[in-house]
Amino acid sequence: MKKTIKYLSIGFTSVMAFAACSDQFLQDKKNSDNVNTDIYNYYSGCQGRVDDVYGWCLPTVSEQTWKYPSMGSNDIAARSTEEYTNFSDFVDPQKELSSMSSKENNVPDYFMGTQNNIQEAVYGRIRNINDAMQGIEGGTLSQAEKNLLLGQLHFFRAWCYFNIVKWYGGVPIVEGTPAPEEGIFFPRQSAKACFDYIINDLNTAAEMLKGKIWSGSDYGRVTSGTALALKGRVLTWWCSPLFNRKGDAIRYQQAFETMKKDLTEIDACGYGLYKSGADVNGSDFANQFLVAGNNPEAVFFTLYNKVASDDGLDNQKNNSWERAIRPSNTGGGGKNPSKMIVKMFPMKDGKIPAGTGTYNLLTASQYTYDEDAPFMNRDPRFYRTFAFPGFRWAYSGDPTQRDGHNPSYDQGKNYILWSYVWYTDMDSQGNPESGDKYASDNLGSSGGIYVRKKSDDFDINLSPLYAYSPTATKGAGPFFSGATLIELRYAEVLLNLAEVACGAGDMNYAVERLKDIRKRVGYTGDCGLQGDLTGNQAACMSAILYERQIEFAYEGKRFDDMRRWMLFDGGELKDNEGNSIANIPDTWKLSGLWGTNTCNWLGFAKFNGQRRERIEFRTKVISGKQWNDDPILKDALDAAAQTYTDEYNAAHPEATGRDKMTVKKARQLMVCYEKAMETRDVTVDLRSTDLDTELQNMKTWYSNNLVTTEKKGDARQQEQDLYIDFRPKYYFLGFSSGTSMANKALPQTIGWQDYNKAGAMGTFDPLAE
Repeated sequence: MKKTIKYLSIGFTSVMAFAACSDQFLQDKKNSDNVNTDIYNYYSGCQGRVDDVYGWCLPTVSEQTWKYPSMGSNDIAARSTEEYTNFSDFVDPQKELSSMSSKENNVPDYFMGTQNNIQEAVYGRIRNINDAMQGIEGGTLSQAEKNLLLGQLHFFRAWCYFNIVKWYGGVPIVEGTPAPEEGIFFPRQSAKACFDYIINDLNTAAEMLKGKIWSGSDYGRVTSGTALALKGRVLTWWCSPLFNRKGDAIRYQQAFETMKKDLTEIDACGYGLYKSGADVNGSDFANQFLVAGNNPEAVFFTLYNKVASDDGLDNQKNNSWERAIRPSNTGGGGKNPSKMIVKMFPMKDGKIPAGTGTYNLLTASQYTYDEDAPFMNRDPRFYRTFAFPGFRWAYSGDPTQRDGHNPSYDQGKNYILWSYVWYTDMDSQGNPESGDKYASDNLGSSGGIYVRKKSDDFDINLSPLYAYSPTATKGAGPFFSGATLIELRYAEVLLNLAEVACGAGDMNYAVERLKDIRKRVGYTGDCGLQGDLTGNQAACMSAILYERQIEFAYEGKRFDDMRRWMLFDGGELKDNEGNSIANIPDTWKLSGLWGTNTCNWLGFAKFNGQRRERIEFRTKVISGKQWNDDPILKDALDAAAQTYTDEYNAAHPEATGRDKMTVKKARQLMVCYEKAMETRDVTVDLRSTDLDTELQNMKTWYSNNLVTTEKKGDARQQEQDLYIDFRPKYYFLGFSSGTSMANKALPQTIGWQDYNKAGAMGTFDPLAE
């Protein structure tokens, strides 16, 4: 591995182009490889270095990359779960990822990232942090001042390491800022050594930051509570089957005692479940993502602004989530969930619908899942996670300035999502793969259900956190959002604690934490939880994982949960064809608490071998290919157009022949279309105090006007269904060919071919100690 640290360290001290502070804290020097060490004698200079670390390391709204974790977009991680359809690289049955190829099936590289951009590489960031630590420790600040700064750096170093350890198990641990010389070698450490290192950093951060509550312009910095909350996540991973193959209950017990004690400090930092005291149909659950100021739910988060255009300053930092999930006729992009996740959400009694085929240890709901009206009788979080045709989803902005065919709905303030489709011929209507259709309200062909989780709903936030710019380029979208991105919520603190409590055998404590989560959305009493959870450890753990799936849907957490619990194959380490990793070491074989298969123990249907489809709502009749050929509105549209024509002709008696307003021309006018839309006089408004009645009315309207159909989600080949296939070697990733070429002595992970050894199988066992 002679070149490993040469890559990790070469020239990094010269890469000090501070994103927000270089002009203040650096002086021009002939030797650009060194930072002026005088900055470490001033608090502002030291803080500049720390702020640079924030700039590089804070999570952001993006797809899963080497730089950032998944945040719920339909990326490679989320498309490997129940949340979306279309095979990702991790579950594609037709493409097996390789560590030998530089082509499209090359395994994702979360270890190095972009080789020629050192600041974006994980170890580049770690070196930056180490360098800042050394500079601050050697400066003349008081120890109290140093601790405030160093505590934040210890946190981010742990964060950087955790984000690669969860993929690779054991990785090199690099101390300090070694010189970029040939022969410097840092071997891969065991997973245990890496977890110990991460936890030590987080304990150090918590101790150094203890008692510090940030406010004003410092709001958003990490605290001792942030460090302990992340430690809880790390310990939960360490206890999970992925790293705890023997089902060691002592590991759970130690984690439970530690995390229960840490909760006191987390609470002392002001964190807690967001509650307004005025919850209506899950509005508190939705509003927790829209708090503009101090938010108790946000434990680790990234702040954004709603600067809409470049004014010559480097001050535009937008949260792109709003523009990503809003429908196209509002200027967004739109995201459609799978039928699988829609069906899996709890019913209004808090229990899973019957017939999902998953979580078989959990009691099924007394309410029947309605295939034709899936929105009937659901958990309050369901309505804040998904949007259906006919559901109000208000915002503030005028979409007609982007496209004159977009409906205005009082400039968005009374927007209703009408996303049903019609087909242009009978053959297309009966083909689950056909795209020869058009969606209502100028939505093109994008119909069905939309993800609305984390959106800035005007009905619960009358002061939108975004600037709406209708003239912005369509690629960027008009929503320039300043909404906070929450990476670690207080709800996760509680659910992590519930999980380790259950693993330690204290199911009573675990169930109480589940109740805490559910009470926020209006549950009372037993909160819809079955009575045997306190005496059935497997059922209790299954209920916790189910709660996580619902509570954190579209927040980028599900794929991590599925990997660490090995829910793709239960830990049998076999693909759909029964192929397994050659020479599986004993350290990888499951035993103990969960036997030889986590899915069997949990009563969970393994994800491999399944496929995900989509739900579509179509009209009962076919129609034309224009935006205004909506068959539900057509009669009303013709009538409105005729009225408009008559009024025009009456007002212009002098007009004759070609000058007369024709019915055909009038039909193209939005005034006629908006008049026709009044005939859709049914709406589900989540502000309602009688939501059940509105839902029932909507169900009746669907029955009279629409047909609910299943459309192709995951890929098919020659009209034959293909099925999810997560290969067992993906639980721990191998190093890509690019990483191996740059790190000649870096040992490859078991299950993956070693590029540096002519394709011989890897020998490094992350679980060996």
